[in-house]
Amino acid sequence: MQRKTIRDFDPEVIKAYDEYAHGEISRRGFLSRIARFAVTGLSAEVLLAALSPQFAQAEQVSPDDKRLQAGRAEFSSPDGNGKVKGYLVKPVRHTGKLPVVLILHENRGLNPHIQDIARRVALDNFIAFAPDALAPLGGYPGDEDKARELFATLDQTKTREDIIAAAAALKQLPEGNGKLGVVGFCYGGGIANFLATRLSYLDAAVPFYGAHPPAEDVAKIKAPLLIQLAELDERITSGWPAYETALKAAGVNYQAYIYPGVQHAFNNDTTPRYDEAAAKLAWQRTIAFFNQYLRDS
Repeated sequence: MQRKTIRDFDPEVIKAYDEYAHGEISRRGFLSRIARFAVTGLSAEVLLAALSPQFAQAEQVSPDDKRLQAGRAEFSSPDGNGKVKGYLVKPVRHTGKLPVVLILHENRGLNPHIQDIARRVALDNFIAFAPDALAPLGGYPGDEDKARELFATLDQTKTREDIIAAAAALKQLPEGNGKLGVVGFCYGGGIANFLATRLSYLDAAVPFYGAHPPAEDVAKIKAPLLIQLAELDERITSGWPAYETALKAAGVNYQAYIYPGVQHAFNNDTTPRYDEAAAKLAWQRTIAFFNQYLRDS
């Protein structure tokens, strides 16, 4: 079956899916809401399946790619309270010490897509670490619905402190060059913005369509920002003018791009919301930004 694109779906279906993906409505509520769009041979369940992630189809870098050393890693949580667990990827062949990039997932934990993103980053000659916020609950369960349900039960204060602990450990990696960047998507984009307000030692941050920090915290940002937004993502992009005003008032070094005609999650190539042209351009800008701010001068 040919893979569907965003243009194959009514905008109301896409809006409902966005609410479902972010836990605002249940699976049953989503199916009930889009039932009127179902036609012969295309039930509401089939529509949901078509909108849901297709990890294998979108994989760009194999987990067994011989150019990479990839595996599980962990760092101590604050106060010795457990471990921050995740996926660490390094290029096998490189010269000298490398910058480190912290990769922050969406609201489903460390799924195969985010692991693939980590491998893509490592192939551009970075050390990449993607933590799994669901690790204290057993880790990503292999099912997006279950992952969303688990995610809603997390202690977000502890999760944020665990990610900060991971960032501190990554900054000190012996094989790292002492430079640390962060890139996050959706929930992870919001955490990337949060980290920029908390970590004075952060060297670069790239939030993709993530929640903006409170205006009163923006003056704490020291790291350069590359902010990636989707024009049709009203939930996030509607708050951009206020965020930009705060960034300008605080004198923050930032670049911002609003990609026209695309939806939230346009960079996620596992779903029909993916926009190839916007995603490729945004990713080129991301890697160029990290090269500019994380490489040794």
